[in-house]
Amino acid sequence: MPIDWAPFVELVRRHQRFLLTTHIRPDGDGLGSILALGEVLRQEGKQVRLVNSSAMPARYAFLDPDGRVEHFSPPGEEYRDAEVVLVMDTGTWNQLGAFGPFLKSSSAAKVVIDHHMTQDDLGAVRLVDTSAEATGRLAYEAIQALGGPLPASAASMLYVAVAMDTGWFRHSNTSPATHTLAAKLLEAGARADLLWQELYERDTLPRKKLIGRVHDRLQVVHGGRIAYTELRLADYAETGASPADTEDLIDCTRSVTGVEVGLFFMEQPRGGVKVSFRSRGVDVARVAERFGGGGHKLASGCVIEASLEEARARVLEAVGAALTNKE
Repeated sequence: MPIDWAPFVELVRRHQRFLLTTHIRPDGDGLGSILALGEVLRQEGKQVRLVNSSAMPARYAFLDPDGRVEHFSPPGEEYRDAEVVLVMDTGTWNQLGAFGPFLKSSSAAKVVIDHHMTQDDLGAVRLVDTSAEATGRLAYEAIQALGGPLPASAASMLYVAVAMDTGWFRHSNTSPATHTLAAKLLEAGARADLLWQELYERDTLPRKKLIGRVHDRLQVVHGGRIAYTELRLADYAETGASPADTEDLIDCTRSVTGVEVGLFFMEQPRGGVKVSFRSRGVDVARVAERFGGGGHKLASGCVIEASLEEARARVLEAVGAALTNKE
């Protein structure tokens, strides 16, 4: 359902100091969205700060050469003067990390701009469209509603947002409207060729080694309908990679012939296991919600406070049951 951006425009007109954030372990959609909207808000004469509870992934450093995205460390008193907090590409507490307690205690007006189905009550105005292929589209709509020009740099950030959340226009959430939006961003100055080079032709050797481990551990079960792989904490030290290097690695699970659901299990430094789900038809958001997570019908995630072995067994059982019920 299309979003009425009038309340957002009014909010922008009435306030001066804005604080923007996105989910932990930020991806191209979250980062591209806050960077683009932040740039346009500055263009409107606003004071803007960008924060995230996770470090900037090296893969996306080229989007922020000036280091505008600050690393948030609690309690965050230096951000108390914000009049408006914009949360983009998530609407759940567990995706905000250390920023969550700050948001709960902040007296600022709060706005969520997101396209995920799973939403908590963040005490915010929700500008949510689950039919959007990326939050980058919603950031573009918000910018258009403000009426100002779209700088070429912001167009590039939005192109990354939309391209990454559609698998570079390969996933089923890609529509004719997606390509129309991409064309508008190219017309505004985005360079798809240069962005592709930055994102896909700049892998570090540690990431390549990590990819090797992901492929080596690939398994298929449930008659070949489920594929899964995993990473252990020791893998990062042994390869020199970091958790940020795991982005997109789940794609190798769903690319196996006959697989309907792909799973990626990752031990977390603070304990527990992060699970990513990808599906060709099964509603994996419902499965993820059983474990306190959520997301989209065909792409979701959760964190399970258990050992890798226990988390794997529980998720495989739940996904297997979902496949059986689908028959």
